[in-house]
Amino acid sequence: QVQLVQSGGGLVQLGGSLRLSCAASGSIFSFRALGWYRQAPGKQRELVASITSGGSTNFRDSVRGRFTISRDNAKNTVYLQMNSLKPEDTAVYYCTADTSDRRYWGQGTQVTVSS
Repeated sequence: QVQLVQSGGGLVQLGGSLRLSCAASGSIFSFRALGWYRQAPGKQRELVASITSGGSTNFRDSVRGRFTISRDNAKNTVYLQMNSLKPEDTAVYYCTADTSDRRYWGQGTQVTVSS
């Protein structure tokens, strides 16, 4: 059973930065894609960023240029570096790991951006 354990997050002021980490219980080589989703109160969960096993990245338009996704295969960890944070980035953030037949989810971590 794959486990994804998240760390990071918290409260930051407008324009600040945070880094989220997501450590997998096994080798992340086995995942065809890793990603980050978020869900704000009263809104649907949305994809923030993803990175494939080949290193290709994808970002939603509202975070492109501010957020970076990266993976450290030696540490079995995926990161989300968030810069120039805005109040609309406030949400619970979830990491994901995709195999060929299912998606695993982290436990979620709160990110709050104050104005």
